[in-house]
Amino acid sequence: MDTHPPAPAIPTDASSATPARPTRRTVLRTGLATGAVALAGGSVLLDSRPSAAAPTPTADPFTLGVASGDPAPDGFVIWTRLALDPIASDGLGGMPSTTYQLGWQVATDERFADVVKAGSVAAEPGWAHSVHVEVGGLRPGREYWYRFRLGRHLSPAGRAVTSPGALELPSALTMAFVSCSNFPAGYFTAYDRLAQERPDLVLHLGDYQYEGAGNGVGRAHVGPETTTLVGYRQRYGQYKSDPDLQAAHAAAPWLAVWDDHEVDNNYAGDTPEKVAEKPTFLQRRTAAYRAYYENMPLRRTSVPNGPNLDLYRRVRWGRLANFHMLDTRQFRSDQACGDGYKDCADAADPARSLPGTEQEAWLLDGFRRSEARWDLLGQQVFFGRRDNDPTARTTVSMDAWDGYPASRQRVTQGWVDAGVRNPVVLTGDVHAHWASDLYLDYDNPGEVVGSELVTSSITSGGNGYDSPTGQHPWAAWNPNLRFWTNLRGYVSTTITPDAMTARFRCVPVVTTPGAEAFTRAEFVIDDGVRGLRQTADNPLPASASLRRSTPTDEQVVADTIREETHGSD
Repeated sequence: MDTHPPAPAIPTDASSATPARPTRRTVLRTGLATGAVALAGGSVLLDSRPSAAAPTPTADPFTLGVASGDPAPDGFVIWTRLALDPIASDGLGGMPSTTYQLGWQVATDERFADVVKAGSVAAEPGWAHSVHVEVGGLRPGREYWYRFRLGRHLSPAGRAVTSPGALELPSALTMAFVSCSNFPAGYFTAYDRLAQERPDLVLHLGDYQYEGAGNGVGRAHVGPETTTLVGYRQRYGQYKSDPDLQAAHAAAPWLAVWDDHEVDNNYAGDTPEKVAEKPTFLQRRTAAYRAYYENMPLRRTSVPNGPNLDLYRRVRWGRLANFHMLDTRQFRSDQACGDGYKDCADAADPARSLPGTEQEAWLLDGFRRSEARWDLLGQQVFFGRRDNDPTARTTVSMDAWDGYPASRQRVTQGWVDAGVRNPVVLTGDVHAHWASDLYLDYDNPGEVVGSELVTSSITSGGNGYDSPTGQHPWAAWNPNLRFWTNLRGYVSTTITPDAMTARFRCVPVVTTPGAEAFTRAEFVIDDGVRGLRQTADNPLPASASLRRSTPTDEQVVADTIREETHGSD
């Protein structure tokens, strides 16, 4: 795994958060106990004795499930967080303000007959009783299972996978990517359907939770809009108690990056959506980033330091794939001319950057160094052009890469100049499935230089709708746009040395639980061939129809802009 130099020691309490850093290059983070213990062989039992300082709770404290993440050839991170009452108003899950010592195990089998690693880790109240164990010393390219224990309480078991060795070229990788799970908007059925596929890897591309208050169809957020550490912790507790989300975490290791709703809709760097909130926004960001770390299976390189958190990173899957995981919120220039779709000359200023100049340089260096068959950018906002005006005037989203065209040009030119073999951009944010070709010059489209696959939301936007043609109205004057549907779901992929196959998986309804998933469309990207090749087109089954009329083009456009501007917040 290619990570940045780690950052400062963990503060022991939220009140000790430090001021903003001038740069991201910092000293080694310390203070997270990994508890990794190498064993000579044989089975090792988890220590069932409670901590001497903390009596074991009577009720089950593993109500938020388990998770793994950031796989490497020799290991991965395993995570859990103790909570007796996930939505307790103090944000601490109803746990006493004391430290608990958890046992953990990693085994080669689901029954834990062959335990190969075991240890203990402290779950401290200052970190909302979350733990992040960095397990090492494992074999590359294989499955493992893990679990935790506190006294007589045993957590659910999770499945994790180590990545292949650096010189290996595996025959296949199964990877799914997801985005935008809004709790009140519907049930997280798509997470469960993804879990049933048991992929090798899951990418979460942002909007894991939503900060807004209010009710939805069938479910409601607990508490007001999240602006404090207590509020964000409570909100994560509510989300992570969802059984479908827990199933997706337990099924495979995740590579998680955020978008805006983990903090505030459409924020940019240190600028909030509402100008009036600017004086206190970094305090809010500090709280949000800390809660994000506490609730994600991240390595210690991502321990937050005040309002800063190192999140962008590179994960290698042998010689098959590089995953360049981007953070397009923390370092971006503010949106030009405000949010929304606009014709804005200021957006083209070459000094402006979406990922920030340092992250851009890191990404371009990764392209130059790449020897992988596939280079995949896991990121948040639409990369290709979507002009919503069929006239000569160009009207595009100021929050997406369209609003930062010089930055997009540098990134695209970077992979072209580096000779990247198969560049593919993976995107979330927009609450609909899209497939798009990528060009160097969208004003004069010529040779296709890459592909973009965009996942719909898990629930954001509520029940969606389909187009029998698989085309958005904007495709008529945006030749890069190849496919669209407004149904909810995720993208499931199979990556081999010869091709990448992407299946746009959909559920017909999210306002009632248990819907079956189906593949709406399938595209293939052949090794060394620029552009998408469609191999399946499966309209919504009649048995799953919502029995609603097909929306007009005007309604489709209005829905698209509303969802992206307001984010279902």
